[in-house]
Amino acid sequence: MSFLKMAQRNLWRNKRRTAITVSSIFFAVLLAVVMRSFQLGTYSLMIKNAIEQYYGFIRVQHPDYTFDPSLDNTIDYDSSIIEQIANIPNVKSITSRLETFALASSGNITKGVLVIGIDINKEKAFSNPEQFIAHYIINKDAANSVISRFNVTDEIADILKGNIGTAFVDSTKLVSIFDDLPITLEAVKEILKLSKIEGQFLTPNDNGVVISSRLAKFLNAQVGDSLILLSQGYHGSSAAGLYPIRGIVRIPNPELDNRLVYMPINQTQEFTSAYNKIAYYAINLDNTSDEMLTATNDSISKLLMGSELESKTWKELNKVLVQQIESDNQSGKIFLFLLYFVVFFGIFGTVVMMIHERIHEFAVLISVGMQRSKLFLTIFLEMLIMALIGIALGYVVGLPIIHYYNIHPIRLTGELAKWMMDMGFEPLMPMAPFGSYITWQGVSVFLMVLLASIYPLRKISKLKVAESIKR
Repeated sequence: MSFLKMAQRNLWRNKRRTAITVSSIFFAVLLAVVMRSFQLGTYSLMIKNAIEQYYGFIRVQHPDYTFDPSLDNTIDYDSSIIEQIANIPNVKSITSRLETFALASSGNITKGVLVIGIDINKEKAFSNPEQFIAHYIINKDAANSVISRFNVTDEIADILKGNIGTAFVDSTKLVSIFDDLPITLEAVKEILKLSKIEGQFLTPNDNGVVISSRLAKFLNAQVGDSLILLSQGYHGSSAAGLYPIRGIVRIPNPELDNRLVYMPINQTQEFTSAYNKIAYYAINLDNTSDEMLTATNDSISKLLMGSELESKTWKELNKVLVQQIESDNQSGKIFLFLLYFVVFFGIFGTVVMMIHERIHEFAVLISVGMQRSKLFLTIFLEMLIMALIGIALGYVVGLPIIHYYNIHPIRLTGELAKWMMDMGFEPLMPMAPFGSYITWQGVSVFLMVLLASIYPLRKISKLKVAESIKR
């Protein structure tokens, strides 16, 4: 305890030196934790947009469906399989789908689309696409009316013109496109009034469709218009139909938002002549960690043993996304390593400065009988206290930042947002929730301090007392 008191008192003999050392440790922990949180938060968003909202973490399907996702490799719908899988621990929800590709036409415009037949009730518990129903779409009339009637700036006029045809789930998201630009309340009310649409989601026995917002913009289609679908049905039969558009959804995944058509699964079976057929069962999980994902997939595989079905995880079905995440993860680790490298030499530099300033002090202590091992222990405790203070301050400042931006992600704008959307990702930068990665950043910095303490040990062990006292 006496060594600890001595170390604590020594810290405040030179406040500037202590502040420099603690600050270097503080900024190391803060930057490492915040950067890693942003990185892991981005991965979570990518997985949520691509996996939880569409693919599902596990799929049960025909063995050949992965490489040939055609109607000929569909499977018979079996409600008992859904019941059995739903009872497996960690299974959050399960739904059945039937997918096919088709040509969609509205007026004179045609585009290739992905038609997904969904079980309306089960899909609500799975991905709940109804939450993405658009209630506002900026049209030319709304933009022109606001520009002509209200004294808006050129910047606001450009924003309105640039967002013609853009769908918004609610009024808050529509108003957010103006950020902090000076626009009057009357102008905002006019935009909301003229952009309001009466879209709705599908019902189980509906004979209509719901289409994604970018597809609607491309086809110049609105709620109430008719959509023509042409495709090839089951076993080479022809498939064609005319369907009213019930609503428009803005899917977070831009790639899907460009080409998605939702249809009740019974209507899709009739459209493709694939009666009682489904493409796969999609499964979401409560705990999505790698360990639980593998364990749950193993349980489902045992259940399917002896049947012609197989289960695959999202990592097996989305190798491109896995490679993107892994590549970015490695680059992030390299950046962290470079950060630690710079910080280590910052800490090491302050330690060297501290030792050389106190050489005379150390020599005097040894000359009056203090053992070198006890002297080193005192210096080590000083460094340990500074490390703990710096790490604690890094957490005190970093954790509230992480918590805030986990709840309120940063929304990117401009060219960077456009680039991310072109890559198929929503232009957001969320932070990951608290996890083990936070502890590891503190541990890493603590180990750097321990590594830097090797220098004082060597210096004290080789200290020439008589020569150092003369300094």
